[in-house]
Amino acid sequence: MKAIHGGKAKNDKIDSHKIAVLLRGGAFPPAYVYPRRMRATRDLLRRRLFFVRKRGELVTHVRNTFHQYNLPAPSGQLLYKKNRVGLALAFAHEPSVRASIEADLALADPYDDVIRRIERVVQAEANVHDPDAFELLRTVPGIGKILGLTLLYEIQEIGRFPSVQDFSSYCRLVKSVHTSAGKRTGSGGAKIGNVHLKWAFSEAAVLFLKDNPRAQAHLKRLRKKHGHGKGLAILAARIGRSVYFMLKNREVFDMNRFFA
Repeated sequence: MKAIHGGKAKNDKIDSHKIAVLLRGGAFPPAYVYPRRMRATRDLLRRRLFFVRKRGELVTHVRNTFHQYNLPAPSGQLLYKKNRVGLALAFAHEPSVRASIEADLALADPYDDVIRRIERVVQAEANVHDPDAFELLRTVPGIGKILGLTLLYEIQEIGRFPSVQDFSSYCRLVKSVHTSAGKRTGSGGAKIGNVHLKWAFSEAAVLFLKDNPRAQAHLKRLRKKHGHGKGLAILAARIGRSVYFMLKNREVFDMNRFFA
């Protein structure tokens, strides 16, 4: 495409001819057009993540304020409304700090309601668009309702990926390597792909370890060889490969095959 912009003579007819030549030669593949019937639901699910992060900023500020004043950290996860009740009373002797905490909590409560409403709408749409794929995804340990919905709407159609390598690359689960004369010169393209799938599989890898001794032992071996961070990345990539073949073959998750 740079040759088009750098051409000496340039007009619509010349540009269209050069693009047609690139398409015919396979050097300029056409983009995938996401189906209109699912596009709005996918965007709504992405909007939900925006609200979740905003709520996370509020509760993180509350925790940091407790730490700043050398007070015991609040018990339980503050993402749940029941664990946020009465937190401002810990700063009764500091009216300004108490007002700051009350402001955070007053904003966090409406986010709970908005997020729940969005989840109900998205799940209802998923039951119409592709309920079978949604249930298949939830057979993977660690993939619950939200991660399942994210994978469903970000992947959409597994058939658009010619191979599992293409799928892993799109999910940002593998790194590209730059070599010259047989030597590695670096890597690049880390941000080429779908950031939402990268997040979903990274979260799934962590949750996959919960109450899963075989997965914990597997990660322990990976950690000894590659380190903790890379071990989790390898586990996430392996889960991604499993999801690809599950959706392609319409099969449920098989733990024995995963560790074979």
